[in-house]
Amino acid sequence: MRFLTLILFFIGCFTGISQNCNNTFSGKIIDSHDNTALVDAKVEIIETNQTVLANADGTFSITNLCDSKYTIQISHPFCITQTHYIDISKDLNKVFWLEHHLEELNEIIIKGNHYNNKTNTTLESKISKDELERYSSFSLGDALNGISGVSSLNTGNAIVKPLINGLHSSRVVMMNNGVRMEDQDWGAEHAPNVDINAVDNITVIKGASALQYSGNAIGGIIITETAKAPVKDTLYGKTIITGASNGGGGTITSQLTKSFQSGWFAKAQGTLKRFGDFEAPNYNLSNTGVFERNFSLSGGLNKFNYGIEAYYSLYKSEIGILRASHLGGAQDQVRAINNPQPLFVSDFSYDIDAPKQDVEHHLATLKGFKKLENLGKLSFQYDYQQNKRLEFDIRRGDDKDKPSLDLNLQTHTLLFDLDSKLSNKSNLKTGVMAKYQNNFADPNTGVRRLIPDYDKYDLAAYAVYNSEINNTILLEIGARFDYTHVDALKFYRTSFWESRNYDTIFQDIVIEGDFGDQVLANPKLNFYNPSATAGFTYKFNNTYKLLFNYSLASRAPNPSELFSEGLHHSASRIEYGDLQFKSETANKISLTLQRESNVFNFSINPYINFINDFIVIEPTGVSQTIRGNFQVWEYRQTNAQLIGLDIDAAYKFTNNFQYNHQFSLVKGYDKTRDEALINIPPVNIKNEVIYKNSKLNNLRLKLQSDYVFEQNEYPNNNFEVFVPETGTMETVDVSTPPDAYHLLNFSSSIDFKINKGTAITVGFDVSNIFNKSYRNYLNRLRYYADDLSRNFLINLKINY
Repeated sequence: MRFLTLILFFIGCFTGISQNCNNTFSGKIIDSHDNTALVDAKVEIIETNQTVLANADGTFSITNLCDSKYTIQISHPFCITQTHYIDISKDLNKVFWLEHHLEELNEIIIKGNHYNNKTNTTLESKISKDELERYSSFSLGDALNGISGVSSLNTGNAIVKPLINGLHSSRVVMMNNGVRMEDQDWGAEHAPNVDINAVDNITVIKGASALQYSGNAIGGIIITETAKAPVKDTLYGKTIITGASNGGGGTITSQLTKSFQSGWFAKAQGTLKRFGDFEAPNYNLSNTGVFERNFSLSGGLNKFNYGIEAYYSLYKSEIGILRASHLGGAQDQVRAINNPQPLFVSDFSYDIDAPKQDVEHHLATLKGFKKLENLGKLSFQYDYQQNKRLEFDIRRGDDKDKPSLDLNLQTHTLLFDLDSKLSNKSNLKTGVMAKYQNNFADPNTGVRRLIPDYDKYDLAAYAVYNSEINNTILLEIGARFDYTHVDALKFYRTSFWESRNYDTIFQDIVIEGDFGDQVLANPKLNFYNPSATAGFTYKFNNTYKLLFNYSLASRAPNPSELFSEGLHHSASRIEYGDLQFKSETANKISLTLQRESNVFNFSINPYINFINDFIVIEPTGVSQTIRGNFQVWEYRQTNAQLIGLDIDAAYKFTNNFQYNHQFSLVKGYDKTRDEALINIPPVNIKNEVIYKNSKLNNLRLKLQSDYVFEQNEYPNNNFEVFVPETGTMETVDVSTPPDAYHLLNFSSSIDFKINKGTAITVGFDVSNIFNKSYRNYLNRLRYYADDLSRNFLINLKINY
């Protein structure tokens, strides 16, 4: 027995001695957010109690491992510890990715301040959640007005359409929570159908450099985002209540978020806004009330390597159009423009009567992503939108409550994107998009349809590559191609058809039949639109950055520009498009010098934009209809040039006092006619003094000076009308811009902490402090009434 035991002992010793224990396990620990090395990440083998720390380049090495299976734990401050199982039979090298600063990141996300840049060579302007909450009772366009180079084309005070560097409508792309908004954006009085209270951050890109979103954003891109739910067990929310003196109304909005450590989350948000007639300093602006009801729901799973999210939102808005803007005969046009007061003024009311617009927008999205090793982040998205637009004119009898325009636009979009990290210093984004759109114009309105029925198909593909040449220079290039096919069915008046010579040019698209004094046409149009971008960023002297970008963008004409032929009721004008329009092509060059420091920051951004076949709409006369007398506006194509300069500066006098300055200048010229373009924003200067004190409950006081110069370059679009009452020809002056004006505004807020989980913020604002009477050149109703008078606003926010 002793002999047998001795033999087994020697066999065991031989086996132990013969086992290979010279294996090396090595690897690298990388921050998953920015691909940087995680210094001092801890790597521990549980079975052997061996522990090492990653060095300066994130690498580690553990030697003398035998052939066996091991349990590995990798940890780092502010990271979730990862456990892996490895089978060692030879030297092994692996790369591990940790989600660094997880808790810190969640904290930042909740505060709404952590959003990635969308481009690398173009200046991006952002509006934070705190600033957006101060605009709770206003529109998205009002909030965007606070950015240099961004102004608005208004229809009264409730319909605010953003302009970026002098361009608007289909030239400005609106991305809402990852979805390109399809909400009949061709109309100058069609504001974005987005609830500002459902947004936590806005990024504005001036130009078409962000090709992953669009190739036709000749003006720029507005990106709204919601905060990402934190990956931890928590429940939080907020409610904001706002009351305003002008309009006698207010807003209440509330949202609630529940998230889990497992990554699952759910959000709910809703807004109710109600205002009656607004006021100018000397009279009531009759029929300008607003009634808005919005809500959104979202939920999903948010993991590091994969995630999925479903989102739905409803935006419903009823907005009155100034009653005095709908007139009777030609004499009323002349009287309205020459009269200092509206021709129609009634007592204050919450009623919203015709003329008005009633818009309902549904948006549903399903999107997800998966991070694939050695390939990158693969994302997909399907979204569906339905936009129901009703415009009501002043009608009598049985048609009193019937809309004069009834459009139903449905859009299906499918996206695939791949974000690949080619190396530590280079990145490639690629993607494809397919979109189908159907527009139905209900003929039961009893009114000639302004926009016809049509089907529209879009296909696109893009690629954007960026590379860090060294620590100071980053290059970016990109290209995109969009194909658009439009298949429409439209009735034209025979007289209009022949006046445009369509009976000769488009005789092959006429559908035979007896349609009385109308022609039924079936235009099938194709547009091929390439776009590209190239630029660089140069960092120097630690605080300075120079950004250069060139972008080529092309845009197919929108349905209004192609097919309009009739009265646009909420715009109070007759509009004519042109079937022969080609795509616009823009070449924009922008340069930005930026300084960022703790005391003095500034950015100086000159740019020039050459646009061939630019489509412009402008007044050409008036037309008498059975509904009354309306201005006639016609689209035409020309070659345009826009040149401008945006300046932002901020200087911190002390830790509590800061001075902000904004300057925006843009000049637009019709190079074919050698004259100024219509509706180009005048020069605007804003100056602010802000006092903040965190020791006094975050007391914040701001006094703002807003000076808008008179637009001194504009086209002469005046025309003459025959006034039957006097038997004379009168000039209708629709060209002369209003005088310059200066407004002084005040805003304030202070925080009160109720308990550990609840805080209240109280705000008090006064706009137009001196109750100045003024008219804005970019307000389409400036012909008929002054802009808003003084407004007192109280804002109460409860975080819980």
